Amino acid sequence: MTDRFAVTADMMTVADALARLEARLAPAVAAEELRLHDALGRILAEDVVSAANVPPHDNSAVDGWAFRRADLPADGCLPVVGRVAAGHPLDGPLPKGGAVRIFTGAPLPEGADTVAMQEDCRDQGQSVVLPIRLAEGDNARSAGEDISRGSVVLHAGSRLRPQELGVAAATGRASVKVYRRLKAAVFSTGDEIRDPGTELPPGCIYDTNRFTAAGLLRALGAEVTDLGILPDRFETIKAALAEAAASHQLILTSGGVSVGDEDHVKPAVLAQGSLDFWRLAIKPGRPVALGEVAGTPFVGLPGNPVAVMVTFMLIARPMVLRLMGAARSDLPRYPVEAGFAFRHKPGRREYLRARLAHMDGRLVAAKFPSDGSGVLTSMTWSDGLVDIPEERGDIAPGEMVDFLSYADMMR
Repeated sequence: MTDRFAVTADMMTVADALARLEARLAPAVAAEELRLHDALGRILAEDVVSAANVPPHDNSAVDGWAFRRADLPADGCLPVVGRVAAGHPLDGPLPKGGAVRIFTGAPLPEGADTVAMQEDCRDQGQSVVLPIRLAEGDNARSAGEDISRGSVVLHAGSRLRPQELGVAAATGRASVKVYRRLKAAVFSTGDEIRDPGTELPPGCIYDTNRFTAAGLLRALGAEVTDLGILPDRFETIKAALAEAAASHQLILTSGGVSVGDEDHVKPAVLAQGSLDFWRLAIKPGRPVALGEVAGTPFVGLPGNPVAVMVTFMLIARPMVLRLMGAARSDLPRYPVEAGFAFRHKPGRREYLRARLAHMDGRLVAAKFPSDGSGVLTSMTWSDGLVDIPEERGDIAPGEMVDFLSYADMMR
């Protein structure tokens, strides 16, 4: 079996990891045709090409009177020869030397090229006095001004937000071809792990990572199967992995892939696939395990809850989006002012949990007091991560830093 994830470097930068993922992964889901009403949040599997101009005809941008600018006399007075409302065009072209009452969005009669706003006009019943300062084309919108026939308005690989659905509808499309939801399986392992809401015996802890990971996957649009908590038994884990691989396009877990006597995930994966550890030069985050189980991609995230979220956002998120057919997964970076001092040793990239605040017109990042990767409440306190690159040294208050928003990471 070809190992898509094998690497030889001892330590890998985030940029190198993302480049490897981009090169080695392809969409793992088929396409389907969905009505626009059902396509919100899906990823386009085709370019949407407009079959029509939008708007389909020249129309008025305001309520007022439409006329031919060349017909306007020095006194601005023209006879009113008709009325045009949206959906009710003038029957025939505009008579020479006349004006028509018109409303916003109504089609301009043939021959009309300018519209005067009603606030600037004097209605005299059978005639209207128009402002003579208007230039030809004022307050008139051209056919195809928004979208021209034959143009690509939406690109394959983009996620459909409400505004994309509106654009597709404007071109006359009632349905679009999108990728099916990625089917992902999530599980936890450990005899000490218990589900919330159950009794907690001595030496046991409640499972958090499974809920965090499943939530992150669902936020991206994946369909998640919760396999629950698997006991520390090789055969049970092996069977669960085989079953998940047969009906899913991704398997994701956290912890359990070390070399301890009770870490059975690693041998269970290797018994039916491949597994490699990517030693990422980041903090928080220990090695991320990537591999395959019977051809289905497998991701093993670190066990600490903060490291789970950080490595998911940096590595698993772009991997998931790639498998889902998304064309891009890069995150916007926002320059903000550091409201803290931080000692940083060059060579490893660090992600600091931070909250933003406006101070005298400046956007300032406050750092969470603790850097511990087990403090999950730091993720609810913060708005995102301050990214400290490998080559950068200590950070002083007032220096500019890059900020990655959780809101961007979850879409």
